[in-house]
Amino acid sequence: MKQSKERKATHVRFPYGKLVATRRITEELDGMTISCLLTRHLHCDWGELCEEDWKMNDAAVRNGERLLSSYQAAGQKVFIITEWDRSVTTILFADEY
Repeated sequence: MKQSKERKATHVRFPYGKLVATRRITEELDGMTISCLLTRHLHCDWGELCEEDWKMNDAAVRNGERLLSSYQAAGQKVFIITEWDRSVTTILFADEY
């Protein structure tokens, strides 16, 4: 079961480290789309994840574990992953994972 939750936040709830994106992301998505998806991720809107994965991400923010968000953009699934040590956040298409 997928769910879409709207969460409003006024600040980033976790550090994201260095921001990187695959070449395909930068070629196929415009900057506004990338920015909107990243903002959702940083505000703990995990996108199209099941309830269990959503809860795991919420716990991971507090416990310092890896974070994964999933969104749809340009007819494709996009993942945003922040590593457990918050050193890097990567934006990529799901088929590049």
